[in-house]
Amino acid sequence: MGVAVLLAAAAIVATPASYVESHQQPDGGFAEPGSRAAPGLTSWAVLGLRAAGRPTDKAYSYLVAHESELQSATDVALAALAEASSGEVTAALRGRLDSLSRPDGRIGPTINSTAWGILALAQAGRSAKSKVGYLLRQQRPSGGWSWAAGVAADSNDTAAVVQALRSQGVRGRPIKRGLPFLRRLHNRDGGFELTPGRGSDAQSTAWAVQAFAAAGVRPPAQAFRYLAALRRADGSYRYSRAYATTPVWVTAQVLPGLARKPFPLR
Repeated sequence: MGVAVLLAAAAIVATPASYVESHQQPDGGFAEPGSRAAPGLTSWAVLGLRAAGRPTDKAYSYLVAHESELQSATDVALAALAEASSGEVTAALRGRLDSLSRPDGRIGPTINSTAWGILALAQAGRSAKSKVGYLLRQQRPSGGWSWAAGVAADSNDTAAVVQALRSQGVRGRPIKRGLPFLRRLHNRDGGFELTPGRGSDAQSTAWAVQAFAAAGVRPPAQAFRYLAALRRADGSYRYSRAYATTPVWVTAQVLPGLARKPFPLR
């Protein structure tokens, strides 16, 4: 009886959110097992935990203290999105994000950095409608979007752009073309893959779920069954059926999909 009680208690504690929380370091940042905390992973952890309704005050303080370590435009946008979801974007980080704007509508150098920049602005309650035209011009004939101009479209960037466009009220043809592109990357095992032939993975599946939710379309039920098959006893998620790697990052990115919550978080 005592063993059964202990096992039951462990099952209750070992949720995806509690797994991510268990890897918060004393300084407030998040780290993979055996590694040191980093702002990028901490940003993802904050977003995942906020989607799960968990407190993130200490992680927010870590992000503020480590803003100087952010390097790429996408890093800046992601941290701003995380800060805005958990509190307020600091004046310094807001200034860095604003400085990334370019005359053609880009935020930073890529489609990816622009999508995340728009989401960061939206999370902070700021309009990014002047950036929408750039993303619309980058939609490929396939209906998807890529990391950068001239690169093949993929599910993750398509999902991010769909969320960014929906955050600015875009409806109609761009979204209706984007979702079928994602559906073409939906495999028989229920998961979504990054690019054709790569195979399903947890993160691509969760991102696709967020895109469908952002568009007001019911995500495929098979996607959740695929994710359930990847969940481990400690609450973490495998990257795929074949690989279990970077479990904190993977689990943090799965959390918003499980909650059916697109970015920006509401």
